[in-house]
Amino acid sequence: MSLGNRVDALVAPKGALEILSQDEIARLSEDSGQLHELFRRCALAILNCGSDSDDPQAILNEFRDFNIEIIQQERGVKLRLTNAPSSAFVDGKMIRSVREMLFSVLRDIVFTYHEYDLEKSLDSAPSNKITNVVFQLLRNANVFRRNPELDLVVCWGGHSIARHEYEYTKHVGHELGLRDLNICTGCGPGAMKGPMKGAAIAHAKQRIQNGVYLGLTEPGIIAAESPNPIVNQLVIMPDIEKRLEAFVRTGHGIIVFPGGAGTAEEILYLLGILLHPANDDIDYPLIFTGPSASAAYFEQIDDFIGSVLGEKAQSKYEIIIDDAAAVAKTMQEKMRTVKRYRKEHHDAFYFNWKLHIPEEFQHPFEPTHEKMAALNLHFEQDVHLLAADLRRAFSSIVAGNVKAQGVAYIKEHGPFKIHGDKALLAKLDKLLTAFVEQQRMKLPGSVYTPCYEVITD
Repeated sequence: MSLGNRVDALVAPKGALEILSQDEIARLSEDSGQLHELFRRCALAILNCGSDSDDPQAILNEFRDFNIEIIQQERGVKLRLTNAPSSAFVDGKMIRSVREMLFSVLRDIVFTYHEYDLEKSLDSAPSNKITNVVFQLLRNANVFRRNPELDLVVCWGGHSIARHEYEYTKHVGHELGLRDLNICTGCGPGAMKGPMKGAAIAHAKQRIQNGVYLGLTEPGIIAAESPNPIVNQLVIMPDIEKRLEAFVRTGHGIIVFPGGAGTAEEILYLLGILLHPANDDIDYPLIFTGPSASAAYFEQIDDFIGSVLGEKAQSKYEIIIDDAAAVAKTMQEKMRTVKRYRKEHHDAFYFNWKLHIPEEFQHPFEPTHEKMAALNLHFEQDVHLLAADLRRAFSSIVAGNVKAQGVAYIKEHGPFKIHGDKALLAKLDKLLTAFVEQQRMKLPGSVYTPCYEVITD
């Protein structure tokens, strides 16, 4: 039933979890408090697919009367939606991709919180246990494919990018798709949507009917970066750290487009891992690319990495400017090297078990003023440990920019204060100031108030 821009509906499952136990239903019922609210927020993000807003609180306020409940029937389970966004429906029927992703939310929330009870059992878990949980969550979502080739390219980049940068991401995605390569992104707009859109067109040209457009997100970010409609496999990981591990374990190579604090966090995460001595012999394809007008952006990133993490970190990636075909060809060539390595070391093609990820990169970091003050942003330490704490600093900025909980925290307690080595912080401040000036922190047109203060005095 349609009520203006609101719709009431009873929706049957499609493509994901269909049968629940009575205990699972109880956990997701309205009386279950936090879990039901988490489920409601994630579901609203899916139903608001294609939104041009990155303000999660504004979306929650607009649809504060939205509700979702699980209805158990003899033949399975259905979802009852009340006051849902009408944009998720056509002629009274829910769009198929939205329905698939809606039940992916149900699957991941139930499996994560019921089967693993992650908030309690993984707080101090060792590295191998966390990696196994990441594997099992992805397997439960049917992400893994038995494929004789390595073909999954992870694309990172900002949700707030200029139009010419977005068009370039589509060109690169198109060149990747023409070479039978598949795409994995953070599933949102901007640089997360463009490569999928370009690859989808290329796959149609190549008559590829089973193209993969894998979207990996997490509850804190999904409301601000609702999945784009091209995503045909959606997985909601429990937190940003497990999301990042899922990217690097499932992907066979990574392409980085222009972005902001979130993209810098992703870069520092991967470089920190690759700089660990245990990973010295692992070849992980990493390419930075953008249109010619964005060349200065990558000069800034490269300069920051070189001056803070050193030449070894710079050697871990290649920069290709304004040449989409060269990006795709280079990635395809590098994947052949990765394939040889995995065959020689008997490592799975669908999950990179050999990559060592230290616990510093695995345990969740919920930013507070106290935790930010405790970050070790000084040069006198192993470079991969410095990268880990820099990653946490950027993760905190992302939380304060777009995550509902982080935005609320900043509103109540004021901006995060970043302390550390003065020379290092001067370089960090310069990079962050450039992000703000280039409107990379929020969508263009939004008034940005920094959620951080770099203490350089």
